[in-house]
Amino acid sequence: MSPPRLLFLMNEALFFTTHRLPVALAAQAAGYDVHVAAPHEDGPVAVIKGAGFHYHDLPLKRGGRGLLGELRLLARCFQLIRRIKPDLVHHVAMKPVIFGGLASRLMGVRAVVHAITGMGFLFIRDDWPARAIRMLIMPLYRYALGHPNARVIFQNPDDLGLFLSRRLVRPEITVMIKGCGVDMTTFAPAPAPHGPIVVMFPARILGDKGVHEFVHAARALKADGCQARFVLVGRRDPANPTDVAEATIRGWEAEGVVEWWGFRTDMPQVLPQAQIICMPSYREGLPRGLIEAAACGLPIVTADVPGCREVVHQGESGFLVPVRDGPATAEAIGKLLKDADLRRSMGQAARQLALDEFTVEAFVADTLATYDAVRAPQ
Repeated sequence: MSPPRLLFLMNEALFFTTHRLPVALAAQAAGYDVHVAAPHEDGPVAVIKGAGFHYHDLPLKRGGRGLLGELRLLARCFQLIRRIKPDLVHHVAMKPVIFGGLASRLMGVRAVVHAITGMGFLFIRDDWPARAIRMLIMPLYRYALGHPNARVIFQNPDDLGLFLSRRLVRPEITVMIKGCGVDMTTFAPAPAPHGPIVVMFPARILGDKGVHEFVHAARALKADGCQARFVLVGRRDPANPTDVAEATIRGWEAEGVVEWWGFRTDMPQVLPQAQIICMPSYREGLPRGLIEAAACGLPIVTADVPGCREVVHQGESGFLVPVRDGPATAEAIGKLLKDADLRRSMGQAARQLALDEFTVEAFVADTLATYDAVRAPQ
């Protein structure tokens, strides 16, 4: 008997290597023949192939491409599933869930798992274009998630409540798995570095990630004589409507407000260079960057929004501030800058929270259990 085929449908190859690689390796060890479909990126694809997985180029990138382009993409999903004949498909993020979910259901794939990793800018914005698109995609979500043999993984209770309230998913097929798990030996506390305190923003340089509030806080605190360094660690994302232009980022650097270290693949070494982490995002699934920071024993300032509030216990492991509030962000950072003991105690609490709730071992075990449940004899 041939091994069961597991197909991951992803909107980024990089996201697969950073967020789903441990699950895929564990599935491979459990006997699955693992396939990964995602847009081509040289480095991540080399990692995928090097792990012994089958790679398939599928342009499931975030962002629109026009109606005809989207229909062609949907046709590609059908062709891929027809060719691979997977026993289980794991769709990760909005476009793979909708496009892959439609194709998987119509093609009669025996078992599917959907991962809702956050609601994206369409659920953050409330202008008429966003509302119109939400109206269009809700029926698509409902059909894609209506597969007769499925599980739907949510990362936070707010997203789960939203899907249930809009009757997009059957309650009995929902699963709560917080985040993607972090290796607690790779991401671990280190002695505080010498020199000026570094306040770090570890995320894509997007308005929706709270970068403008971070810059506002940096500007305000520096105007008050603060000697800390404020550092952006992340890449731009031109496919996102809230992407920040490189000229704007360079302008902040020229002003002396922030430093931009760009995209880094060595975050276990980068995070310990900071003493405070700040990412006041507008909404998340459950941000891995904040889990990594907590695992490193760093106090966190983030917004009191879905996803972020799961990683920070207010006043214990960090501060939750109102969303889109630059002055409140500055005030919270300022408290940590002035109090080394507070930074230390909050960092210790953050590390313990990560150990209790966000280990990679628990994430892998919960995901494989979800595979077993959906593949069990009906």
